[in-house]
Amino acid sequence: MDRTESLLTTPASVPDAATAPPSGPPDAATVPPARSASVHPGADDAPPRRDPRWVRPALAVLLLGTGLLYLWGLGASGWANSFYSAAVQAGAESWKAFFYGSSDAANSITVDKTPASLWLMALSVRVFGLNSWAILVPQALLGVASVGVLFATVRRWYGPAAGLIAGTVLALTPVATLMFRFNNPDALLVLLLVLGAYATVRAVETASTRWIVLVGVLVGFGFLTKMLQAFLVIPVFAGVYLLAAPTGFWRRIRQLLLAGLGLIVAAGWWVATVELVPASARPYIGGSQGNSILELTIGYNGLGRITGDEEGSVGGGARMGGGGGPFSGQTGWLRMFDTEVGGQISWLLPAALILLVAGLVLAGRAARTDRRRAGLLLWGGWLLVTGLIFSFMSGIFHAYYTVALAPAVGALVGIGTVLLWRERRALAAEPATPVTGTAVPAGPVAAPGGDAGTAPGVDLATGSGVGPATTPGAGPATTPVVDPATGSAAGGRRSFRWRGWFATVTLAGALAVTVWWSWQLLGRSPDFHPWLRPAVLVAGLAVAALIVLARRLPRRLVPVVVALGASAALAGPAAYAAQTAGTPHTGSIPSAGPNVQGGFGPGRGGPGGRMGNGMEFPGGGFPGGGGFPGGNRDGGTGQNGQPPGFPGGTANGGTGQFPAFPGSTGQNGGTGQNGGTGQDGGNGQNGGTGQDGGRTGGGQGRTGGGMGGLLDSREPSAALKALLAADADDYTWVAATVGSNNASGYQLATGRPVMAIGGFNGSDPSPTLAQFQAYAAEGKIHYFVGGGGFRANGGSSASQEIAAWVTETFTAQTVDGVTVYDLSNAGEG
Repeated sequence: MDRTESLLTTPASVPDAATAPPSGPPDAATVPPARSASVHPGADDAPPRRDPRWVRPALAVLLLGTGLLYLWGLGASGWANSFYSAAVQAGAESWKAFFYGSSDAANSITVDKTPASLWLMALSVRVFGLNSWAILVPQALLGVASVGVLFATVRRWYGPAAGLIAGTVLALTPVATLMFRFNNPDALLVLLLVLGAYATVRAVETASTRWIVLVGVLVGFGFLTKMLQAFLVIPVFAGVYLLAAPTGFWRRIRQLLLAGLGLIVAAGWWVATVELVPASARPYIGGSQGNSILELTIGYNGLGRITGDEEGSVGGGARMGGGGGPFSGQTGWLRMFDTEVGGQISWLLPAALILLVAGLVLAGRAARTDRRRAGLLLWGGWLLVTGLIFSFMSGIFHAYYTVALAPAVGALVGIGTVLLWRERRALAAEPATPVTGTAVPAGPVAAPGGDAGTAPGVDLATGSGVGPATTPGAGPATTPVVDPATGSAAGGRRSFRWRGWFATVTLAGALAVTVWWSWQLLGRSPDFHPWLRPAVLVAGLAVAALIVLARRLPRRLVPVVVALGASAALAGPAAYAAQTAGTPHTGSIPSAGPNVQGGFGPGRGGPGGRMGNGMEFPGGGFPGGGGFPGGNRDGGTGQNGQPPGFPGGTANGGTGQFPAFPGSTGQNGGTGQNGGTGQDGGNGQNGGTGQDGGRTGGGQGRTGGGMGGLLDSREPSAALKALLAADADDYTWVAATVGSNNASGYQLATGRPVMAIGGFNGSDPSPTLAQFQAYAAEGKIHYFVGGGGFRANGGSSASQEIAAWVTETFTAQTVDGVTVYDLSNAGEG
């Protein structure tokens, strides 16, 4: 047997190689009646078997390579998402801020998520000090751990080859490379969900109450990481256990109820604490309009993401049945393949779907507890449920959310490839003369203790034991044929042949579709390694043809064909992943890979959030390459040199969706022509208009000449840093400004608390005007810094009222283009 065949079929590992069964089907006389270990998982009395010798080195290479990909040049991204980095800094200084996930150490307001992902980074900063490596290295290690756990999960039922393929696909998925090098909550969420899948597999094997309760606990901590997104896998995990666990129906129900209790405890202790602590004794809950974590869970970060009804959000606001908002792209069946999302996740998505269907077809009418089908349903359900919700949610959606699909795609590709290869190999080994029975070559089996070892006479497709490879004295007249789908005596030579040809054609077709789709995706970035596009297509189609003809190929040529096919399938995502790892990413909407043509990205949110077409959103940006829906996508300028229009707006100052803040543009929010500066120091950049606090249309809407914005922060000048740091110990907050990202830049630069008025969007009622006036009178806030924040889709107007009061009450000064108001004499008024 050549090495490639052994990689994909996991030959028997026995003390005496001479006793191993032949690689092809033996004479029917050697086949005993079949038994299926999938009916009673764990009932096999065979001792645990070790993996072949190549598995550990291969796994080590995979994990080390993943670590290198995720850690190389990690510090180039600086603070990455400064919104979360500021909260990490706060948590490293204050245990109260650590617990609640506050944006600043003085605990004015929290981030708009539950804080579990911040806890790991904050602990790292407490140990290693505040720097980008201390923040980002834990995220990279979460990625390496996710790859390792996915390998272990897939390996248990399908063998090490399937696990290695699954781990490799996850590691090289562009959006995974992006998010495991970034400080958003998604990195921890992915690890917790993959751990949940592993626990589900262990629970199904022996109907274990302990393991299924652990599933609930892990998903509960997933909620503490990214709220309701963690719950998308609940119906899948519960459904697979209810279907396949080898115990009675009502016991399965009771166990699932206990798992639900574990979930409630794991997620509910923090929620209950926040709700029970008086509002005066904790920070305001960012993202909510009523200072309630339950409201945030159900509304802004819950059903609002599905329906688009997210009060206080910017960029959502769509309703079911239509397109998403300007941060969301278009909803529909093909959303995962469009220009914004396709290059992030969809490289192997068609293959995963094809292999899922093929695997279920080959499973046939298997026993209820059949593990092969259970695994396909586990990963297929994860992919379909999460993918469909992402495709049709009308609220805020970002392309990087799709990292949650990457483990399922990797698992299905690994499982499907190995299952179909085994079926194809069995066909290739079929003898030329008819036989009355067909034995199945050796393959992986989940033995007691959980090791996916191998044993003679094991069903390749299911991992079910079918007894010893040979039984002396057995005659062909009494020996039935083994059905590879179920391990039962059924079928015949015709069934055996159609399964083999079905597997061969499907495997070739999946590869052909994969390289064709890679050709399409690479065509969206024509300047990105232009040679790669035709090379992938030609090599992949050639290998697909050879797979069909592989039965007639020389045996030594098979490893070359396999290696070439894998390279063709993975070349596109690997190139995107490498480009992503070599590019700094900052801002709130990062995107993997190079800029693409047409549509709302993808591309990268580089320093300052600059788009790929050269347009710059105020202080932050969308994934490069596209303008706002309804605006100018090509980076052109509107009339009078203005930037492209906002949704529903025009490039010459027409009505758009984003209201200007008082004092931000011209007199009383009037027109600041061609970037002129209005009265009271307000900066009317790019000719944006906003009469009496009205709406901008093609202008940036940034307030008071500030430096930050909705989606990113920037490094303040040395003069501004020195101004804010002066007498800092005398104040609770050295400054206050509208919007969390705007505040984060000042806070990270000075190391001092900065109040984020209105939270992330500037639309939360925190603080109210009366509260802010009281803080100023008590001498708790030194400066008010102009800039940042937008308000749309409802929400509070408190930030506008505060900005208006400040501009009317205090004298402005400009420091390196930034408008600053000294509030230290507020108590004198």
